[in-house]
Amino acid sequence: MKKAVLLLALLLSLSPLVQAETKYVTDRFKITMRSGEGTKHKIIRMLSSGSPVEVLENNPSTGYSRVRTKGGTEGYVLTRQLMSHPSAREQVASLQARLQELQATPNQLSARLAKLQEEHEKLQTENATLKSAKAQLEKKLESIQRTASNAVRISNERNELRKNVAALTREVEDLKQENRDLSNQTAQNWFLIGAGVIIAGIVLGLFLPHLRFRRRKSSWGSL
Repeated sequence: MKKAVLLLALLLSLSPLVQAETKYVTDRFKITMRSGEGTKHKIIRMLSSGSPVEVLENNPSTGYSRVRTKGGTEGYVLTRQLMSHPSAREQVASLQARLQELQATPNQLSARLAKLQEEHEKLQTENATLKSAKAQLEKKLESIQRTASNAVRISNERNELRKNVAALTREVEDLKQENRDLSNQTAQNWFLIGAGVIIAGIVLGLFLPHLRFRRRKSSWGSL
């Protein structure tokens, strides 16, 4: 007996932890949502028939359930005023809408089909255009990549040519300086040679008259 009582108490304590489920207000009339369990608590709002609510907790002892509306309002309603399925009126309205859709005239369906076909053709055209544009962009990209590769190669070649030109320029300057040095040395040599010739001429000019005079004296002494 004690075990049964403990089991019943355990079940009652776990009842608030039951996963919330969705139920619907009865379609017979509007019901009241109160701030607590019982008619002594104030009415929060009136729920129309067929309104879906989320059941958060059931209390079999009071016959009330704590629920939450789509707008987030929480309160208590009588459990017997809730249904597990939408109201008959809601079901009828849904079936009527479905029936009207199925009973649409062939002209309406044909127009809808034609519109869908037109949209399909338009999408196919746009797809082909996009594919063409993609192909052109890919070609341009390949051309740009080739140009970039050529630009790098040309830049490397230009740098190498600059190095060669700089080296040749240094060699030319060295040759020019060497030629200037040789030219200066040649001019100096010619200058020295000319100076030597002049000096030799002066010396000969000074000694030749004496040599001639001595020869004449020697010739006269022989007589």
